[in-house]
Amino acid sequence: MPQQQDNHSPSLPLTLSQYHGSFSTLLSERTIAEHLDYIVDKHPDNEAIVVRHQGIRWTYRQYLREIERLAAGLLALGVQPGDRVGIWSPNNIEWSLVQFASAKIGAIMVCINPAYRPHELAFAINNVGVKYLVMAEQFKASNYVDMIYQLAPELKDGSKTTLQALPTLEQVIILSEQPFAGMTSFTSVQQLGEDAHYQQMRVIEAQLRPDDAINIQFTSGTTGNPKGATLSHRNILNNGLLVAQAMHFNDKDRLCIPVPLYHCFGMVLGNLVCLASGACAIFPAPSFDAISTLSCVEQERCTALHGVPTMFIAQLEHPDFQQYDLSTLRTGVMAGSTCPQELMRKVHSDFHMREVVIGYGQTECSPINHITQTDAPIDKQVQTVGRAMAHTEIKIIDERGQIAPIGSPGEICARGYCVMQGYWGDEAKTNATIDAEGWLHSGDLGVMDEQGYVTIVGRIKDMIIRGGENIYPREIEEVLYLHDAVSDAAVFGIPDDKFGEQVCLWLKAKDNRDIDEPQIRAYLKDQLAYFKVPKYIRIVEEYPMTVTGKLQKFKMREMMLAELNEQAQSA
Repeated sequence: MPQQQDNHSPSLPLTLSQYHGSFSTLLSERTIAEHLDYIVDKHPDNEAIVVRHQGIRWTYRQYLREIERLAAGLLALGVQPGDRVGIWSPNNIEWSLVQFASAKIGAIMVCINPAYRPHELAFAINNVGVKYLVMAEQFKASNYVDMIYQLAPELKDGSKTTLQALPTLEQVIILSEQPFAGMTSFTSVQQLGEDAHYQQMRVIEAQLRPDDAINIQFTSGTTGNPKGATLSHRNILNNGLLVAQAMHFNDKDRLCIPVPLYHCFGMVLGNLVCLASGACAIFPAPSFDAISTLSCVEQERCTALHGVPTMFIAQLEHPDFQQYDLSTLRTGVMAGSTCPQELMRKVHSDFHMREVVIGYGQTECSPINHITQTDAPIDKQVQTVGRAMAHTEIKIIDERGQIAPIGSPGEICARGYCVMQGYWGDEAKTNATIDAEGWLHSGDLGVMDEQGYVTIVGRIKDMIIRGGENIYPREIEEVLYLHDAVSDAAVFGIPDDKFGEQVCLWLKAKDNRDIDEPQIRAYLKDQLAYFKVPKYIRIVEEYPMTVTGKLQKFKMREMMLAELNEQAQSA
C-alpha cells in the first residue's frame, strides 16, 4: 500500500526528487520523563529490561523505582538541569539508568564512545563541558581508570579541586565497588537521595519542555574531530515512537539489543523504541558477540533483533548458527551502514524476520529519517531504504543545489522535527550542515523513484570519478555480495595521476572459502563495465571499523596509499 499522504504531500508519481512523509500520526509533545511515567502507569508489571550479563530482570514498576532512585541521588550530588553528564561505558544496566534518570531531572546526557582513547575522551569532555562523568572501570583491553588518571593526575593525589586538563569536570562516578581515589561509586550515588530530592525531581519534571536539549551524540568524526549533535526530548522520543510504529511494536514484543547504547541505534532505536509501547529491552552482552546474541534470541524468545549488516553477517556465518531456534523473531531494524540486498533476503528467510525494516538517517536526524514498510513490495524492502518517515521532508539535490529529477543521483537533505538543534557550541559547523531553510545536508548520495523510495548509492566523498566517469561504490559492492565465497566488500577510490582516481577493492572471504584476485577480477568483468572493475584488489582478514560496525573507508584508503607508496619506493 502506498504511504498515506495529505494536502501537504506531493502527488504520486513524482517528477522531482522531493517527498514528504505522512501527517496521519501526531507527534508527541511529551518529555521522555512524561512518556516513561505514562508507560509505567499503563504496563507496570510488564517486563521492561533484561540485562543478561548482569542478571537483571525488572518490570516497568521496578525500573522506574531504580531510575528515580538514581535521579534523586544525582540531584543530591549537585547535578542541575542543563548540566552535562557524560556516560563512558559499554552496555549495562547503569547506562540505561543514567539515560532515563538524566531525562527525569533535565540534565543533558553526553554519550561517549567506549573505544575512546585519552585524547579523544579529553576532547569530548572539554568540547561540551561535561561536569559529571559516569564511567566503567574497564572495557576489553581499555583500562578507563588508568586513562582518566593519565588525563587528570590531580584526581589520584587530591592535589587540586580543578583539573588542569579537564577544567569543567567536577565529579567522576565509577561503576565499581572497588574504591578509587577521587571517584564516587555509582551505588553510593544511588543511596544519596532523600525526600527533599524526590520533591525537587517532581518540581523539575513539571518544568521540562519537549524542546529542551537532553542528549549530545558525537558524530563519527571520520575527518577532523567529532561534533556534538544536540538532540531534544522531541527529537529522540518521536523518532523512537515512529520507528516502533513502523515495526508494529506493542507491549508483548521483546527486543534483543546487541548494538551499543552510546550510539543512537541502541539508545533511541533500542531503549526508546521499547519505551514507546511498553515492550521489553533485552541486552545479551556488554558488546556485540554472535553467540551471545543468538542465545539471547532463543532463550528470551525475542520477537525483534537489531543490528548493523556486519553483525547479521557474523551470526549467519557462525558455524553454530543453525543450532539456534530463531523462530520467534518477527521484526527488527537493520541500519548503521548500507544494507546489501542479498543479506536482507537472508535475514528475511534465515532469521524469520519477515517484517524487518531498514532504517536510514544520521545522528543529526535523531537518527532515522527514512524507513522501509513491512507491507511494501519485496523489491522496495530489500533494494531501498524506504521513504521519508512521518513529519519528515526529503529532497535530493544536484551539484547546483537544485532538486534533482526522479532517478538522478544527488545529495539527500532532510527537514522536520527530527533535525538536531545544532552542534554544541559550534555555530559555524551547524550552519555548514543545516541551511537557512532548515534543510540538513547529509553528505550521502541517493536516488529517488517516482513513488518516493530512496536508494543509497554512497557518500559524496566516496563517489569515485575515474576519467570523467562517476562510479558509485555501492553498485560494485552489491555485485560482490552475490558471489557465494564473498563475506564482505568495501570499494573506495585511490588518487591516480592519469585518471584522477582508480577503483580499489578490499574484500573478505567466507570462512573455509578460498578466493583470489584473478577469480574476483574475472567475475567482475562479467558483471560490470570495464571502468568499474577495480584496479587494486586486496583479500583481507579484517577491516578497520567503528564500534558500531561501520567500515572506515578513510582508514582503508590511508593504509592502501601507504602500501602503494612503499611499493613504489622499493621498485
